[in-house]
Amino acid sequence: MIMKKKSGFTALAIILAMLMLAACGGKTYEAVPIQEGVDKCEICNMLIKDDEFAVQLLTKEGKVYKFDDIGCMNEWKTKNASVPVTIEFVRDHASKMWIDLEKAYFAYDASYKTPMAYGLVSFKDKASAEKYISEQGKGKLLSAADLKSHAWERNKAGMDMHHGEGHEQKAHSETDKKGSSH
Repeated sequence: MIMKKKSGFTALAIILAMLMLAACGGKTYEAVPIQEGVDKCEICNMLIKDDEFAVQLLTKEGKVYKFDDIGCMNEWKTKNASVPVTIEFVRDHASKMWIDLEKAYFAYDASYKTPMAYGLVSFKDKASAEKYISEQGKGKLLSAADLKSHAWERNKAGMDMHHGEGHEQKAHSETDKKGSSH
């Protein structure tokens, strides 16, 4: 009888230890689906297409922010530097699968057409990014670490016209409103 109790306690202790280790193993985060026609970029206020340029981040408070271009996400992070970010997601250009920005690679060229003309295209691995650069005949390979020192300049000639026209119209109408109020 004592032997059964002892082995029962041992089994219970092992199970509890495994549960505690599993709880400490780190939380896994998943990207939230894009709702076309509903979700708007937090920076430029454009509707977000469910495409290879959509990106998002999750704050430590659990709030999800969605963007139509990685440059817009960078602008948000710059403006909200005091807000702790848990994870950032980008899309693999080829498959549109969500990937952790820290694990992604990027092809950059100012002439690449992206929604807000930042010229950055994300990929799930280095080989895919290098292949894209080779196919385009131009570009530079960047890692997630490289983005911290990236210039983040827009090339308005490289804007994706679906997104870009609305952004330019919005910017012009805001300028017109400001100009007409004086």
